[in-house]
Amino acid sequence: MPPRQVDSPHREAPITESRLTPEYFERVDEEDDGVFYEMPRLVVHIDDGAIAAIGKFFKEQIPENSEILDLMSSWRSHWPQDHPKKRMVGLGLNDVELRENPDLDGYVVHNVNNNPILPFENETFDAVVITVSAQYLTKPVDTFHHVGRILRPGGVFIVSFSNRMFPTKAVLIWRNSTDRGRVDLVGTYMEAAENLEDIQGTFINPETSPPDDPMYVVYSRKAPSA
Repeated sequence: MPPRQVDSPHREAPITESRLTPEYFERVDEEDDGVFYEMPRLVVHIDDGAIAAIGKFFKEQIPENSEILDLMSSWRSHWPQDHPKKRMVGLGLNDVELRENPDLDGYVVHNVNNNPILPFENETFDAVVITVSAQYLTKPVDTFHHVGRILRPGGVFIVSFSNRMFPTKAVLIWRNSTDRGRVDLVGTYMEAAENLEDIQGTFINPETSPPDDPMYVVYSRKAPSA
């Protein structure tokens, strides 16, 4: 499990699109992501309480019988078992992890940091989720723009994260932010993508964190058709 980062008590200045310059997306380990993720990691990266909290949020925000993309997927998607879906597709970096994921109905191996163009047709999915992986995006605005492209009108985009990370692969601006700053940062990514609206952020398990991992969610929607 990735190490827990201790949040700093101060509140940093608001993150604006003008601050999203390339140097903020540098990483300690700039080797191709395919090397780092070559070995399967069949472990969960948040604890059971946090997993339950994000599953509950999915159930509240994603309608039954939806088509969902689990972006930057792994061997678990934390989908609530009592919430019917039409299908869930995973996109990630490790074939073994994706094959082991019981929630997926199909998957694609694709590195969004090398190519943020998502390999799906326009308006394919009712929902897109990124769970505890947004800290590794080096081209987040481009990736989020393509999330908006593949969402159907009115579809929801849910980005959730805790305070854990692989620090050598997390981008500089994420490492240097507090938890509150990361909520603002993801919201800025969504705003800069230009095809997402109604952006909201929330702390979804304040009653149980600690001892559970804190879970934060930033979510938005594609504008409905006129």
